[in-house]
Amino acid sequence: MTNAVCESKNKSWVTFESCRLHALQRNKTILNLFATFLQPTNSITLRLQVQKRANGFKPWVIDINFDVCQFLKSKKNKVAKVVYDLFKDFSNINHSCPFMGKQVISGFYPTVDKLPHVMPTGDYVLLMTWKFYEKIQFVTNVYFTFIEDF
Repeated sequence: MTNAVCESKNKSWVTFESCRLHALQRNKTILNLFATFLQPTNSITLRLQVQKRANGFKPWVIDINFDVCQFLKSKKNKVAKVVYDLFKDFSNINHSCPFMGKQVISGFYPTVDKLPHVMPTGDYVLLMTWKFYEKIQFVTNVYFTFIEDF
């Protein structure tokens, strides 16, 4: 991971205490993200995009919208499941809706066995736009470099 950017678009719903990368070793960086949902929400929609850098960041294979509350009940969206499986062991975001209070991702680092094996070497960004009741509340963007290792 090379950068993490979190931005609340509505501070009466979501605030961020921390959204930082921390280098543990030369090749291992962890993400700590602490957000507080100030109002309970039962309606969360996520737009999940992966973009690859090539003269600026360009759309890549993934650009999906899905209902987070429905996903957390069924886990049927395959693309969302890949991203969720990366984060779930480092997070308290592991229950069904409603969500309120502190939401934590602590000490997150991606493990190779959970990453898709079809990604070519390059610089990427994972763009996540979060909507509550169809209104954008916050965005989280995580930049990373992926290197194929045969």
